[in-house]
Amino acid sequence: SVPCSAILSSYLLGERLNLLGKLGCLLSLVGSTVMVIHAPEDEEVTTLQEMTSKLQEPGFLAYAAILLALCFVLIFYLAPRYGQSNILVYLTICSVIGAFSVSSVKGLGIAIKGFFSGQPVLQQPLTWILVITLVASITTQINYLNKSLDIFNTSLVFPIYYVLFTTIVITTSVILFKEWVAMTVVDIIGTVCGFLTIILGVFLLHAFKDVDVSLWNLPQVLQNEEPAPVTRDDKNILIEVDNSSIAPEDKPKVFMLCT
Repeated sequence: SVPCSAILSSYLLGERLNLLGKLGCLLSLVGSTVMVIHAPEDEEVTTLQEMTSKLQEPGFLAYAAILLALCFVLIFYLAPRYGQSNILVYLTICSVIGAFSVSSVKGLGIAIKGFFSGQPVLQQPLTWILVITLVASITTQINYLNKSLDIFNTSLVFPIYYVLFTTIVITTSVILFKEWVAMTVVDIIGTVCGFLTIILGVFLLHAFKDVDVSLWNLPQVLQNEEPAPVTRDDKNILIEVDNSSIAPEDKPKVFMLCT
């Protein structure tokens, strides 16, 4: 999603994508590949009863309550005030809501498999709760994502949204499905390093988006750097003025000694 949105917006919408932005897309691909290689395996959850028990755990209930409170603060307080100027407001709303959409998709996948295997999933309240949650969360995500795309650069919206959404999804998986319990140290380090690589790529996309640099003008940009001015103290200036032979004799000399 990160390189595709950046490249397509560059060609279709006329948005600039410089050399550092292309490197950021490449780093996002590398980081995503590393994360997939070291990603934790899904915990085996095959029935809605098991899904219900996981959703009712105190840790996940507290986590969901915190996310809901954060959503309400963002939607009703921060979005009307700072949504038009800060790209993180709308995208944080989409990412936080994404925790509920991912959990709902997971539960509905289990319900669909149970339906085709002859289980009475339509009679269980959790199925309809998951459907309502999924529809509401996806609608909210699409709404605020479109608002963000109307205001901000497309090549910036999708990378930042990707990082925020991935962070929320990883946290939700850890709390709800406990997927990291059986991971080795190597896989944990690989996953964290892959995610940090993605963040670095997104940083290159965002921080240097206005820098005019490409493979063609890179040597010129490097050669045209002006040398840093030499800072001289008062002692050196005083010696130069005193030894100057071109200074007019009638021009008074003023010396200042500072301690």
